This record gives sequence, structure tokens and C-alpha cells, in this order.
Amino acid sequence: MTAWSISRGPGATAWAPETVTSEPYNAQTPPAALIEPVTPAGAFFVRDHFGIPQTAPLLWRMRLGGEVAAPFEIGYEELLGLERREFDAVLECAGNGRALMTPRPPGLPWSLGAVGCAHFAGIPFRALAARAGIRPATVEIVFTGADSGTVHGLPTPFERSLPLAAALHPDTLLVTHMNGEPLAPEHGAPVRLVVPGRYAVADVKWLVGARAVAEPFAGVFQAEEYVYRASRGTPEGPVTTVRVKSLITEPEPDAAVRRGHETLVRGRAWSGDGVSVRRVEVRAAYDGDDAPGGGIGDLGRLGDRHWNDAVLEPPPGPYAWTGWSYRWTPERPGPYRLLARATDEHGDTQPPRAPWNARGYGCNPVASVEVVVV
Repeated sequence: MTAWSISRGPGATAWAPETVTSEPYNAQTPPAALIEPVTPAGAFFVRDHFGIPQTAPLLWRMRLGGEVAAPFEIGYEELLGLERREFDAVLECAGNGRALMTPRPPGLPWSLGAVGCAHFAGIPFRALAARAGIRPATVEIVFTGADSGTVHGLPTPFERSLPLAAALHPDTLLVTHMNGEPLAPEHGAPVRLVVPGRYAVADVKWLVGARAVAEPFAGVFQAEEYVYRASRGTPEGPVTTVRVKSLITEPEPDAAVRRGHETLVRGRAWSGDGVSVRRVEVRAAYDGDDAPGGGIGDLGRLGDRHWNDAVLEPPPGPYAWTGWSYRWTPERPGPYRLLARATDEHGDTQPPRAPWNARGYGCNPVASVEVVVV
């Protein structure tokens, strides 16, 4: 398989992704880029299982088949001629934050940077499904990428399925553009799937096939990988909806903050399936505080006291993240831990500790940054 070189778009010089593995290439969005409402494409995280396949736009073809009345293939130029939709959306790897779990599960050691929010444009998959004529027996659509490799000793393409209702949602897109530019190779060029509100494993890159099936799909990346196992508090099964989560983007970890001076604490918050963030609360935990749940190392016993509401910025759309800020004036010197927790419109709130599972998926504990007041 021939691999593309990695492109570096606008902003990549200042905000180069942080490499996690080189072969295959996996990289995190750097903290400086997470401050931005729209993450620069050149800084956006990359998740790659097998290497980046070479698929030139003019040679690209996608076949839609299976349980359909009229299977067909479509090329890139024809796809671009169809009516498109566009919106900002958060993409988050299901393993984002895995390195925070104790004990740490196997898998890529993502910290907090396997996430970003970009502006995507593409064609609703439902337009192609209508042309093909989905048969009544269909329960799922299986999407296939051009990337493949050996898994458990067998040649395996990257495939992932969606329930039919999710596949036919008007905002499930065959994406061709990101932040106003054609997709870069590492982000799935020339065409990828984007399914807002689901963990990014659903967003199959280098898309070359879709097929309607009458039985639930049981491929490797559906039934063996990206599955909650030995989970505490989560039903076992494939990862699906993004959990409510927040990030503290400012101040930086270990920053020196001046006593008696106002400090702006800022960050991002998001949830899945178009569910909006209703509230973000911030807390400054001082080392040595004797109140239950107040100590700097006592995140497992957080109570409901000492939390303060942050100011929320209206997001540009239902799938974008929400900016938030809180003005904090520390009155005594020493080490602090700044905490943030988001609550979405369904009432789901980030837990004090990451909900552990054997693969390290869905990690969404209270956000935490340590600083020193001087």
C-alpha cells in the first residue's frame, strides 16, 4: 500500500500536532490549538490504524450496494455536484483521555488531545441511499475505508456500521471539505464519513464503499475493537455516543498565577448527538483544604459545594463545542487544582473519576489543571 505524505495546512507551523506514533501516524491536537473555536486542519488530531492509502480525487469511486434496489458507483466530481450541507462539529477519538485511567488500559496513550472542532462540508448520505433504494429488510449500513491491514492474522479493511436511522440522518455526511479546504490525506481525503455526536471511529476515512445489510454487522472494528468491555457503569457493546466533557485550555498546567489578581479560566465543553451543554462549573481546590472533597488530590470525593458557574458562549451550531470562561481571584498563595465539570441538557454531568473499562473508551472525568499562586 502506498502512503501519502502528511500535509501541513494553515496554522500547522505554530501548532504542529503532537506525534503519538509514527508508523502508523497518530497525533494529538496541541493545547494551543484547542483554545480556538475552530481547530486548524494542520493541527487537528489524526487517528490512523493501517497507514494512509493513496486515493487521488479524480480516481476515487464509491460503491453503494447490498440490500438496495439499484446498486451504483459514484465518482468525486459527480459527488461534488450534489447539494451539500456544512456545519461545525466536534470529532473525538473514543480513546481520548485513556492515559488518565488507573490502571491504564492498553491502546494508544492519548492524553487530552485526541479531539478537535472543525467546519465540515459534504453531501448527506441519505441522498445516495434514496437513489439506491434501501430495501425494507435493511437494519444497518456498513461503511468501508480504503485502508486495510492484518488483524488477528487476517487481512482486514477498516469497516464500521451505523443503524439505518443514524446513517439516514440528514447530517450524516460524505465529507469532502474541512475548514473550507479539500480534505487533507491524513483526514480522509478525498471523502470521509462524519457522523456528528458519535465517537470518531464512526467517521470512516478514505471512504470507498457502503452496503446495506439485513443483519447486525460483526466486523473486527464493530464487535471486537471499539467495544466497552469489563466496564463499570456502561453497558457492554460498541462505543457510540460521545459523553459530556470539558477541557480547561487556560491557564496552562503549572502556570504561575498572581495572588489577588483576576485570572481568566477558559475552556471548551461538548456532548454527543447534538445535545447542548447547559452548564459548566469551575472550582479552585487549594492544597490542604480540609473540607470533604476540597483537597487537591481528592477528586474521588468531590461534593456539590464550592462550585461556581462559568459564563457560556453560544456555540455556532448543535454539533460544535461551547466556549466557557470564569474569572478567578485567588487570595492565598500555594498549589491549586482548577476543576471544571460540564452538564448537558439531558442532565448528564462529568463524573469525578473516569468510568473505567478494559479498552479505555469514553473517558470523561472532571477536567483538572494544577497551577501555583505566587
